[in-house]
Amino acid sequence: MCRQSATVCLIKSPTRQHREVPQLDGRLRTLPDPRKRRGRRHPLVSVLLTAACAVLAGARSYFAIGQWARNAPQDTLARLGIRGAGTLAVRRAPSTSTIRRVLLAVCPGGLADLLGADPSTAESLAVDGKTARGSRIGTGPAAHLLAAVSGGGQTVSQLRVPDKTNEITAFTRLLAPFDLTGVVVTADALHTQRGHARFLVEQKEAHYLLVVKANQPTLFAQLRALPWKEVTARRYDREAGHGRKETRATRCLTVTGLGLDFPHAVQAARILRHRTDQKTGKVTRQTVYALTDLTAREASPLRIGRLARSQWVIENRLHFVRDTTFAEDASKIHTGHGPANMATLRNLAINTLRAAGHRNIAAGLREVSYHPFTRPLDLLDVT
Repeated sequence: MCRQSATVCLIKSPTRQHREVPQLDGRLRTLPDPRKRRGRRHPLVSVLLTAACAVLAGARSYFAIGQWARNAPQDTLARLGIRGAGTLAVRRAPSTSTIRRVLLAVCPGGLADLLGADPSTAESLAVDGKTARGSRIGTGPAAHLLAAVSGGGQTVSQLRVPDKTNEITAFTRLLAPFDLTGVVVTADALHTQRGHARFLVEQKEAHYLLVVKANQPTLFAQLRALPWKEVTARRYDREAGHGRKETRATRCLTVTGLGLDFPHAVQAARILRHRTDQKTGKVTRQTVYALTDLTAREASPLRIGRLARSQWVIENRLHFVRDTTFAEDASKIHTGHGPANMATLRNLAINTLRAAGHRNIAAGLREVSYHPFTRPLDLLDVT
């Protein structure tokens, strides 16, 4: 069973060797075709490449992807691997219905793994979930997708959280296939679980920085009671942006031997945030506690503060972009694996544009749209 599928996929997840194939089309060839052999007109790889290029050119729906394919010239279709037919070997693009059927059925876990970035060289990896609100059907739940994003803003993978469960059950399945040796995994308070900490340190040889809130009342009370006023290891950071000024004071304290009931915990951190709204003058204050297995030698208050901030990367550089630039919450795609696979194609577009040097994804999409039938293929290295 595919570890990431919302339903049973009778395949195995892609191996590390599959994920390391340099060419995108080579990686996609390792995916099994979910269609019956009879009646296939277009190779699976060609259909998936068509969808990826169309999304990179700005397509937001199955219909838009089909429209892009329908207008693609013959040389573009040739690069996508569309076979010619007839005496003149005319290439016909896959129809909207063909594209829809493939994206509804292809394994979402395999697709997300093969199109994601390699996390082994990243300093940190943020894990957080997002609900695709437009995928809700009647009283049924919307698709909830748990993703992992590197500190540089590159999406590594994602999985759909099965209905009637929550992100906690999907955390280890999301990270299990990847080499995380030396990587610091950050997550919000929902994932401050003893099992997660043991998994990261003992099985993945990774590190963690986990926020502690009132959902762990005993642990939270222990952290609050620590002698923070006496701590000398501290760091102050100030910045302004988005109409506000913010000051963050990070204090770190070694907690080994203090009897904290949390596996491998070495340091505790308290981050005090003061925010001033420059328009209204309103001041807000927030105190955040966190635990890490990093020693004081490995992580100073400066690094702890930077790692804590990296957790916001997944919200600012992935979820926010998919909402505002790709209008994901307005998308009505809701059946099969469609919500997860379309989100994966959006992740690929964001990764590709960011790797090409675009800091503003909306501006990058506009630039690609000026040459919609060549630029996407060049960026994805489709030959």
